[in-house]
Amino acid sequence: MEVEITTEEKILIAARKVFIEKGWDGARMQEIADNAGINKALLHYYFRNKEQLFKRVFAGIVGKLIPNLNTIIQSEQPIFEKIQAFIDAYIDFLLANQELPLFVANELSRNANLIVGAFEENGLKPMIGKMVMEIFQAIENKQIRPINPAHLLMNIVSMCVFPFMGRSIFQKVLMQVPEEMYQELLKQRKKEIYEMVYHSIVL
Repeated sequence: MEVEITTEEKILIAARKVFIEKGWDGARMQEIADNAGINKALLHYYFRNKEQLFKRVFAGIVGKLIPNLNTIIQSEQPIFEKIQAFIDAYIDFLLANQELPLFVANELSRNANLIVGAFEENGLKPMIGKMVMEIFQAIENKQIRPINPAHLLMNIVSMCVFPFMGRSIFQKVLMQVPEEMYQELLKQRKKEIYEMVYHSIVL
């Protein structure tokens, strides 16, 4: 049985497509309305302006990641298991949303406040405090070498994101591999990143 989607859902699907293809500057409300199969007046009935619509679309995408990461961070798993789970969840999200890293990077370079506002207004805040304290505790217990938790988290996120953000250079210039092979490399990142992080910090 086919499930009928609502007008609002049609708008959000169309808006995601247009925003990702055209970016904030290139996206037009008329084009979003056309893609959703509605008139512009009805689009404005649901979303009064482009900024409101953009933030809702962005929240809908990232809102699938942040709560999952927060669940992992707040768990009672040992620190190395937590790092592995964090990496796995992040890579799974990126595999399902491969166009997102470059899109976010482009928009951050143009209007960082728009992206930051989308996070803040929708309560999309990673609650990293517990993980930071556990990293300090692991250092004190001599499980890992002394490292600034900020650097550790930036290293993990960067290693997860950059192969997706720079895929054109990696796949087509540096490696010159077909799509199927590059996708397999992306899936392998879970294990590779964890092992690099583990061996860089374990005592």
